[in-house]
Amino acid sequence: MRIYPVSEITRYLRDLLEADGLLADIWISGEVSNLSESAAGHLYFTLKDEASQLRCVLFNRSRLSVAIQNGMAVVAHGRISIYEVSGNLQLYVDIIQPEGVGILHLEFERLKAKLEQEGLFEPARKRDLPPFPQRIGVITSPDGAALRDIINVINRRYPLAELLLCPTLVQGDGAVPGIVRAFDALNRAEGIDVVILARGGGSLEDLWAFNEEAVARAIYASKAPVISGVGHETDFTIADYVADVRAPTPSAAAELAVPHRQEIETLIKSNVKSLAMAVSSQLERCQQQIDELSVAAVTCLEDLLAISKEKLNALGLQLDTLNPLATLKRGYALVQHSRDGKVICSIDQVNRGDLIQVTVSDGQFNGRVTGTKKGLQP
Repeated sequence: MRIYPVSEITRYLRDLLEADGLLADIWISGEVSNLSESAAGHLYFTLKDEASQLRCVLFNRSRLSVAIQNGMAVVAHGRISIYEVSGNLQLYVDIIQPEGVGILHLEFERLKAKLEQEGLFEPARKRDLPPFPQRIGVITSPDGAALRDIINVINRRYPLAELLLCPTLVQGDGAVPGIVRAFDALNRAEGIDVVILARGGGSLEDLWAFNEEAVARAIYASKAPVISGVGHETDFTIADYVADVRAPTPSAAAELAVPHRQEIETLIKSNVKSLAMAVSSQLERCQQQIDELSVAAVTCLEDLLAISKEKLNALGLQLDTLNPLATLKRGYALVQHSRDGKVICSIDQVNRGDLIQVTVSDGQFNGRVTGTKKGLQP
């Protein structure tokens, strides 16, 4: 015979209870008693009816949507397990509502709390809507007023956008799988910039498809940002919390999805004006630069001309120095043969009787060689 320690048995019982699907997700009604709050803000209380009672704990008082007190009839949601330290069976509460609230409302609060805890509502994961969408996916009933409103708004505001309708039921048994299939289809489609999930107003029961977990997760998994436009302004669904942007109506969702053509025209005109001013300013700067460059070029050219003039004068002086006429003015003469004009530089170039031509500074005269003599006379 085996003897079990207490801790092993309580752990065994805990595992049994937590493996039970009913006890892991259960609603229980009763009257609150023995209510107390710890320093950490956790609530401990008992739920009782005429025949029995059950210990309860709700961690983090901030999760309460209503204030509870002893003697209050409530409906609590949570899971049943065993607290091993004391061996007590207790309900770990995550939602508590006053008794009399409808089942659908209770289920709404339960799923909302669950998805919020998982992070599906986190503002940080919300995506910005594209400013100029080219292709808009629409998930709604093909026969409803919501689709007509969306088409009218987009045609009026931004007719450049292409609408891709994924028709589906938005109420009744086939609505949830239809909406999920529509999101799957849009995720496979090319170039979807934004998705509008829409339905007109109705009762909580009529809108319930948009409070289902499968729809919430389909919205969360959408590749394109999602705008929810479900019901009227006062209607809030789980889809609204998960969507990237919530619109109060289908028409408002269409308005959020696209810009207005007048706003675009105003923006274009403003940009054209800014561009013209920028071009004009740039031209003025260029003209000023051209003026400055022209002045600099003229100054540079004048400097170059002055330098060239100085060089030319210097060359002129050199030419004057080398000019044979200048030499003739100093008393020298240029002697050439009369027959061929060759310059005579040596007595060996002439013979007695040769005709010569003599050039001096102011003219020429002819002569004849009468004799030659070697050497220079002092």
